[in-house]
Parts: sequence; C-alpha cells; structure tokens
Amino acid sequence: MADAAFKPEKDFSKEADKQIAEAEKLAKNDVNSAIEKLTVFEKQTRQASDLASTSRVLVTICTICKEAGNWSLLNDQVLVLSKKHGQLKQAITKMVQTVMGFLDSTPNLETKLSVIETLRTVTEGKIFVEVERARVTKILSDIKKQQGDLKAAMDILCELQVETFGSMERREKTEFILAQVALCIENGDWTQASILGRKISTRYLSRKPKKTPEQLEKEKKDREDKIKRGEDVPEAKEDDTTDLKLAYYEQQIILAKHDDKYLDVCKHYRQVLDTEAVENDPSKLQPVLQRIIYFVILAPHDNEQHDLLQRVFRDARNTQVATDAQLLKLFTVPELMRWPEVAKMFGPHLCSTDVFEPKPNPAGDDKAHQRWQDLRKRVIEHNVRVVAKYYTRIGMERLTQLLDLTVEETEKYISELVCSKTVYARIDRPAQIVDFAKPRDVDDVLNEWSHNMKSLLGLLERVDHLITKEEMMARIQPGAQGAKGGKEKKAKKAKA
Repeated sequence: MADAAFKPEKDFSKEADKQIAEAEKLAKNDVNSAIEKLTVFEKQTRQASDLASTSRVLVTICTICKEAGNWSLLNDQVLVLSKKHGQLKQAITKMVQTVMGFLDSTPNLETKLSVIETLRTVTEGKIFVEVERARVTKILSDIKKQQGDLKAAMDILCELQVETFGSMERREKTEFILAQVALCIENGDWTQASILGRKISTRYLSRKPKKTPEQLEKEKKDREDKIKRGEDVPEAKEDDTTDLKLAYYEQQIILAKHDDKYLDVCKHYRQVLDTEAVENDPSKLQPVLQRIIYFVILAPHDNEQHDLLQRVFRDARNTQVATDAQLLKLFTVPELMRWPEVAKMFGPHLCSTDVFEPKPNPAGDDKAHQRWQDLRKRVIEHNVRVVAKYYTRIGMERLTQLLDLTVEETEKYISELVCSKTVYARIDRPAQIVDFAKPRDVDDVLNEWSHNMKSLLGLLERVDHLITKEEMMARIQPGAQGAKGGKEKKAKKAKA
C-alpha cells in the first residue's frame, strides 16, 4: 500500500517547524547534537506515519550535513535513515532526490563518487526509487567515460533494465537505451548493442501525422468546454521525437554497416529521410538520397531488394542527385553495362563520398574499399542476369567478352548466382558452353502442352461465337432483308 494511503495518527507540522528551526540553529555550533535532536523527532513522526513532517526532517538532516561539509556523515545518515524500521517510502524518495541535488556541490571527485555509491546502495532493489537510481547510475557512467574507462562505463549503465521502469517517462527511457547502445558501440560489443537497440519502439519514433484544422478546432472547443465545467485541463504538449529518431537510426546504420547488411542500411536511411528536419534542409537531404541509392544498389539481389530498388527509382526527389539517379537507372534496365565504363563514368563522383574507396586506405573507413568491390560484383551479377534473360546457350569465350572477366571469374560469379538461386545455369567445360535453359521433365512439358491446347480451343470457341454473332446481326438488318427479297423475285421471274 502506498504511503499516501496511510492517514497520519498525529500531525507534527507545527512541532516540526519548531524542531527544525532549533536544530538548524544548534547545527552552527554542534552538528552531531543537532542531528541527534532531529533523529529523536524523526522517530516520532515516522511512527505516527506523518509523511510530510518525516520528509522535512530527513531533508533537514541531509542539508545540515552538507552545509557543515561533512560528507562522510551525510553518507552515514542516508544509509541509517533509509534502513529505519517502517520508514516511509515517499520520505526516502524525497531524501534521495535532495541528496542527488548535492552532487554538483561536492568538493572533489572522490567525495562525489562516495555519495553516488551511497545513493546506489540505498536505491538498490527499491522500485519506488528506480528512476533516481537510473539517473545516479548515468552520472557514474559518465564519470567513468570521462576517465577513459569505457568498459566500466558500459558495464555500469547496461546493468539497468530501464525498459521495465513504470515510473520513468518514455522519452527518458529511450535516451537511456540510446546511451547504452552508444557505449556498446564504442567498446566494440556489437552483439550487445544490437540486442539493446531492439528494445526501442520504432512506433514511438515514427513520424506523427499533422492534425487537420478541423481536428485542432475540435480539440480547442473540447478544452474550452472542460474549462467552463470547472475541470482541470492540463496544457497539451506534443513530444517531438525527431532528435531521438535521428540518434536511433544513426546507431542502427553503424550497426548495419558493421555487419555489411546493405539493405538494412538503405531502410534506415529511408526512415531518416522521413523527417521534416531532413526534408526541409537540402544540405541534409542530398547526402541521405545518395546513400539510399548506394546501399540499395549494393544489397544482394532478391525479391525484397528488387522491390525496394523500384521504389527508390520512382522517388521524384532523385532529380536533386542526378548523377546517382543515372547510376540507379542502369540497374533497373535489362541491359548490359560494362564495369570499366561504369568505373570511369561514376568512379570519381562515388569516391568523392565516404562510402566508396577504390584502394585500401588505412586512414579511412576500412569498409569503403570493400563496398567498392561489392559495387563491381553487383554490376557483374546484373550483367549475368541480363545474359541469362536473352540467351539459352552461349559460348564461354563470348560470355567473358560480354562480362569483361576471365574464365575463372566468370565461372565464379555464375556459380554464386546459381547457389543463391538467382539464375539457372550449367557449365559444359569440355565444350566451353554455358546453358541457361532450365530442363523440363515430362510432366512439365505435358502440362504446358495441355495448357496451350486448352487456350487454343478456348480461342477457337470464341471465334465461332463471334462468327455466329455476325451472321445473326447480318440477318436482322432491314437492308439485308430487302435485298434478299428483291433477289428472290428476280429469280422467280427468270424461272417463269
């Protein structure tokens, strides 16, 4: 049962004013006597369940210790007071919040750490001070990070399961988890970072639709009606999560790049694009559009990638990055594109970004050169798919000319596409022929013949119906009947 549900057996508020004033006066000369005096009074207020007076006494004791500069005594009093039998939970919460406010007044770092450890000890395992414990732990983690001990900072902060805290606001929870993920990334703990990142709800970060003028007018009218009825109407505040959304997807992009999940990187950049802060700023919009195009091209070909490629290609904003849109268009057309020409035409532009690097550069991004090689691989795979679409059989010599590869490289790329079931191919090495036609068994041939015959008969039946319809229409036309009657009369006269 919450402390608020207890009715005080006695109200000590007036006596508290007197006791606190006397204790503060006594503390100027004898701190221990002042604390002892308040401790006796605290027992009376606690046993009477007087929350307001108990909270004031606890805060006063801590304040006296702080004003006297006796931080060790403060730590002792916080521990002792929190362990008192039947101590009121809300009084402990008030005391902890007060001591947290003293952290910026500590004379040195060692004293600050001792107070933090005291607060962490007092709040451990107590749900009613879980938010305070999380905030103190965040302060301790930041100190460890400033000292250069990233491992300790990560271990301290990641022990908190803030997603289960019921009393913490959603924004603060998200900020804590983002801080945990950031520390994991800095420590190179990619698995833990990925697990923690999944605790954030993307629905909370998603873009909220703008309210129509009718909706705003209705909300204003409802609010005015409630005010007229005397109801307490809190001021409506909309939580703008744009900063959290950008920070979250920046981390997700780093994680996806580390694992070479190019399609996920493209999806994350599309989410970044879906924010007003990026849409309305050309300096941010163009780099995001470029990276969406680059990473959808780099992603291995499958149904999902093909669908996303078409969606990106149809985006009207691609006109702002004309060169990149031109490269994207090459991957949407079933035509061959030679890698030497692609590298010559688009290479300088692509390498001017931090995404691609033609040669290994230890000083730069170690993944940039790999992405350049992957781009070459995607161009070759596109060409193989185009060849498989237009050829059933082709000689190896001719195929190597079309792909600008050696025989070994050609076999390698064809084998990879066959293993991924992107194309069907069989290589006849003695004859140096590549067969792209998929053999069919007897059942498939028979089914196709049956289907063709059924279609043919259906067409014949439709033609028969159309001919019959035309004959019937010709018979009922008046001109046709008159002409027919005249011919019959002429025939009778001729016989006569």
